[in-house]
Parts: sequence; structure tokens; C-alpha cells
Amino acid sequence: MHMQITWPDLPAAQQPPWPDPVALDSVMAELATLPPLVFAGECDQLRERLADAALGNAFVLMGGDCAETFEANNADSIRARLKTVLQMSVILTYAASLPVIKVGRVAGQYFKPRSKLTEVRDGVELTSYFGDAVNALPFDEASRVPDPTRLLRTYHASTAALNLVRAFTQGGYADLRQVHAWNQDFVRDSVAGQRYEAVAGDIDRALAFMRAIGADADSLERVEFYAAHEALSIHYERALTRIDSRTGLPYDVSGHFLWIGERTRQLDGAHIHFASTIRNPIGVKIGPTASPDDVAQMCEVLNPDRVPGRLTLISRMGAGKVRDALPSIVQKVDSSGIPVVWVCDPMHGNTREAATGHKTRLFDDVVSEVQGFFEVHRNLGTIPGGLHVELTGDDVTECVGGTGGVLEDNLGDRYETACDPRLNREQSLELAFLVADMLMLR
Repeated sequence: MHMQITWPDLPAAQQPPWPDPVALDSVMAELATLPPLVFAGECDQLRERLADAALGNAFVLMGGDCAETFEANNADSIRARLKTVLQMSVILTYAASLPVIKVGRVAGQYFKPRSKLTEVRDGVELTSYFGDAVNALPFDEASRVPDPTRLLRTYHASTAALNLVRAFTQGGYADLRQVHAWNQDFVRDSVAGQRYEAVAGDIDRALAFMRAIGADADSLERVEFYAAHEALSIHYERALTRIDSRTGLPYDVSGHFLWIGERTRQLDGAHIHFASTIRNPIGVKIGPTASPDDVAQMCEVLNPDRVPGRLTLISRMGAGKVRDALPSIVQKVDSSGIPVVWVCDPMHGNTREAATGHKTRLFDDVVSEVQGFFEVHRNLGTIPGGLHVELTGDDVTECVGGTGGVLEDNLGDRYETACDPRLNREQSLELAFLVADMLMLR
């Protein structure tokens, strides 16, 4: 049933400038009647898995698009992103002998925070692009007007994406015996692809041994895959919050895992209050200016019952700041006794503008931040629990570097993101191998 609750009138940062409140209310009323995208039991299961990660008995891999688009919500694109996460998880599991909790930035990542409400080009000022859930990317007046009916389209696009992900992950595509089939394209002859093939060969031999001794391999045929997105639009998330008929508790059924962004984590704001009311596992992005005391207080608000797996803190410090800014925050939270999963987002603190004018990230900066994250936890005796990356399964040229060598001058070749630069699949696999090495040393 729809949650019957009166939401307090708290300040909500980063909300789109909807021009027609009546139309917005009408869409919210319709969203409130629609079926759940995910189920409470799945959210509870993810929370249990994350509790293992908090103890160091599993590792979290969150990956997917910076900003999903309606145009890319098709089978080829979704399969390519899923394939990338599956390949990365195989590398991490094989090297570190740890279960990998697979979470996609999928089926809801249609909203983007913005530094400014408006954008100016050649003297023309229009509303900024807030993601396909709000308006469209082309820079013209009709495209940039926030349209609440796009929230309904977001719901239906997310439904289609989740249906396809469930079909892929439960219907044989994610079968571990398919490890070679996931590598039959542009990545295969790269350094990362060749290294992956060696891992796949080892896995094949292990599976042959299991078959020879009659071991049960049913668990190899399907994988658990969870959907996550930033809970940015308060209207959308509230409309999709339901009381679970089994437990009588509130869940946001727009996704299994919701996170609060660096720009919306105000302790007295609507986003933190909303997150405190739902039973989903939740995350919060933490940047280099975060106060250790504020983070600890936020943890108390979001996980007062100290439920393992309930809260994930996703650090996004930047390669040059992680080693200085993160330790005091980790120490403060650790001393509070509130269990959290520590996850590294090495993307958002490392964005810069290339000489070509493209927004980009250096692969070396991404790696350096992950190394710093692991170093901090190793020095403090705490647990580095996961990785959160923006990636695509396509051969794009958006981030500079990696063994394959995307050059700054090549950024325009296939720069396809709707917002922030993503790792392509070759870079993603290379990062997975590097993280696997770090996991073995932690």
C-alpha cells in the first residue's frame, strides 16, 4: 500500500525548478498508485549482504552510468554495463577469494545534481540539465523546461531495465560458465582483456574439476544483482515509498539501495530525514570538506539502532586529499560504534577540464584515490569494503589514461556521456585487477 505519512516541510537542496506545481502533484498522485519496482525482502537481503562487507567477509562493487538516459535504456546498453560489472566481479572474487556484492547504478539514475539552476551559452540562459527524469539535454528552451511527466517515464524506463536485468542475471547470461563469452569484443585483445582470459581459463579448469567430482554447480547459473541510484528528487522518492505488507515498515521501492549525495546531506535537510525513515540500505557520499563530528552525528541519525549493513559511507575525496581528509572521519565513526560499510568513489573528486574543453578524469588519479583509501584503512585497522565507479560497457573515450591509453587529444572520438566522464570497459577491467591486488594485501 502507499505510505500514509505527512512529510515535514524541510529544506530540500538540488530540487528541479518545476514550473507547474499542480502538474507535479498530479504526477505524484499517479506514481503513488503504481506497483513497486523492487521488493522489501530484496532490500533486506542486500542489507544482510552489506553486513558481511562491513566485517570484511564480502566486497561491494557498485558500477554503472553517470546519468542514465531514456535513449540508452535498451538491451544492448544494459547488457554491456551488466557485462562489465560481472567481469569486474569475477576478477575481484577470483583474486581475493571474497564474495562480491554486485550493485548497479541502474533503473533510477536519471537525476543529476547541478551547481547552478541555469546554464548560459552564447548569451542564452536556460534551465540546467537535471537528468532525463526532469528535462532533456539539447540546449533549447523546449528541451530544458522541467516536465513532471518525465518522472512517469522514469518509472516505466526503470521497470523495463529491471525486468531485463533480472532476465539476464537469472536466465543464464550471468552463468559463471559464460566467462569467456563476456570477452568477445573490443576488449579481448587488450592487456586487460588478455589478463582476464587467463583468469577465465583458470575458472574453466576449476569448473571442470567440480563437474568431474559431481559437485553441485547450480549456484553458478545466476547472480544476485541489486539496483541503486541517488535519491535526489524528494518528490519521486516519497511517491514511491510504501508500507511493506509483511512487516508494516516503510521502504522506498524505487530501488534496493539509495544514496544521499555530497550536496544534499544537510543534517537538517529533507534528504537525510527521508533516508532516516525508510528501511532500505542507504549510502551517503562524503567529500573532503566533511566534518568528522557532522558525519558521526549523521550516522547516529541514519542508523540509531546500529543495524549492520544499514549504512554505507561512500568517500569521494579526490586523489590529492583522500590520505589527509579521510582518516579523521574514519576514526570518529569507528569510535562511535555505529557499523558502516566504507566504500570508495574514486570518480567524483577527480574531475577536471581537458585542454580540449571536455570534462574528464585521469585514470591514474582514479587509481591513486583507491590506493589512498586502502592505505587509510590499513593504517587504522578498519575495513575497506567496496568500490563505487561510473562506467560503461562501451569503447568510449571519456577518461584519459590506462594501459589502453586514451589520450587527451582523443577525447572527442567517442565522448558520449550525458554528464560526467565514465571508465570504458577496458579501463574498468584494469581497475578491477589493481583493486584485486589491493584486496589481497588488506
